[in-house]
Amino acid sequence: MIKVGQRAPEFALVNTQREPVKLSSFLGKNVVLAFYPGAFTKVCQKELCALRDMLANLEALDAQVLGISVDSPWANGAFGAANRIAFPLLSDYTRAVSRQYGGVHEDFVGLTGYSVSKRAAFVVDRQGFVRYAWVSEDPGVEPPYAEVEAALAKP
Repeated sequence: MIKVGQRAPEFALVNTQREPVKLSSFLGKNVVLAFYPGAFTKVCQKELCALRDMLANLEALDAQVLGISVDSPWANGAFGAANRIAFPLLSDYTRAVSRQYGGVHEDFVGLTGYSVSKRAAFVVDRQGFVRYAWVSEDPGVEPPYAEVEAALAKP
């Protein structure tokens, strides 16, 4: 589990065009990492649309939002298009980054062998350190958006 104050572990995941996106490419900018269990699910749609609707405020705080799930680039692409998501959605199809940051729900909803990202939110500062970390054991709980914004607003 990632802790506040530690350097955010580097990763490279593919976006909806199957292009690699590295966390380190955003050094010098704040980053919000939003892990979500699955595209086209009710709470995930609510979460990603909430972040979409907050995007102007987050960008005013010099933040780049990155949505991360275990879904394929194609599923994330369709999900992003259907919901007018303007920030990158990244595919952690190996589950390695999800396990490193917040963990995964194993045998999700009773499906043996099916694992998804735990819903989690992290704020990584301009120097690459974790400023805020939140992980939910309950996939039905959305992140505390006000806390994410407050972490970004701290000098």
